[in-house]
Amino acid sequence: METIPVFKPSITEEEVQAVREVLLSGWLGLGPKTKEFEERFAQFLGVKYAVAMNSCTAALHLAIKVLGIGPGDEVITPSLTFVSTNHAILFEGATPVFADIDPDTLTIDPDDVAQKITPRTRLIICMHYGGHPCDMDELLTVARSRRILILEDAAHACGAKYKGRPAGTLGDIACFSFHAVKNLTTGEGGMVVTNDEEKAERLRKLRWCGINKDTWKRSEVGKHYSWYYEVEELGYKYHMNDIAAAIGLVQLRRLEDLNRKRRQIVSIYNAAFRDLDWLRTPVEKSYVESAHHNYVIKTSFRDPLITHLQNCGVSASVHYIPNHYYEMYRDYCADVPVTEFVWKKLVTLPLYPDMTNADIDTVVNAVTSFRPNQ
Repeated sequence: METIPVFKPSITEEEVQAVREVLLSGWLGLGPKTKEFEERFAQFLGVKYAVAMNSCTAALHLAIKVLGIGPGDEVITPSLTFVSTNHAILFEGATPVFADIDPDTLTIDPDDVAQKITPRTRLIICMHYGGHPCDMDELLTVARSRRILILEDAAHACGAKYKGRPAGTLGDIACFSFHAVKNLTTGEGGMVVTNDEEKAERLRKLRWCGINKDTWKRSEVGKHYSWYYEVEELGYKYHMNDIAAAIGLVQLRRLEDLNRKRRQIVSIYNAAFRDLDWLRTPVEKSYVESAHHNYVIKTSFRDPLITHLQNCGVSASVHYIPNHYYEMYRDYCADVPVTEFVWKKLVTLPLYPDMTNADIDTVVNAVTSFRPNQ
């Protein structure tokens, strides 16, 4: 029996052809396709600048760096997230301070954020868990009154909206993930978006070893190649390449349809599970349009349910182990009782656009056939 995965990228012949064209072009690295992808992504969000990276981890790192966060600074952040969110803080020598989450949406709790602020607080990271935007108005109120910056970790939220505005356009800077199983994939990749020209220019240098002109800028096809450049600061090898960008351009055109399919599957799941008293379906607030990156139910029977699903040919996962449980984060402030309570109840069910009706039925039947008291 073939097992239904939790996630699966949606790739068509169009993505394959786009990659083929790049391979035959003779330009595979950071080049014209990356530039086009950045421009199209910025237009899609309605921001001025988008800078493409080789991962969201790299994007988060450089976003924190260009915001000027460093040793001695505190960053309020969720613990219920992938570790990249918090590794990026440590990369720059700052201190993560874990804030609790809303038990319904699993996004960072603005009231708890306010309680965690100290004179050393410079930044709040709000992670749009599962594609559901955080309560941005409340977070902005907390941050602006204290002159604290906000970084949106929109790794799950490509295409999501908060009160009609795209996720990733609400704070001071934002980062997106194009990992293999994200709503928009480039295989691996990430993006930093900003309306600040100076920060965008510095991001472009930092992603390419601190060099002031990348290879494409130094090239004029059919004319001449300028070999000279300056290295203006210590940078990193974080840039995207044109193979990934070519996939991203196709995926961006398809994103609305891909997210629509996700919403349809979520609607089917919600209806099928509505009367099961042993689980809670995901909450979507009336003022948001979730990107539905994942479908996370809550149940007191997490581990036996996951075993049952596996026996039925359905994969399931847990997103995430709270970061402060990892040894390397145990010395950081983590008074987060909601996080510690709710994560033990989380089960991520399969959700991806190419699920067939048979796949969906298999998941529904597997969940509804579970008997929690047996």
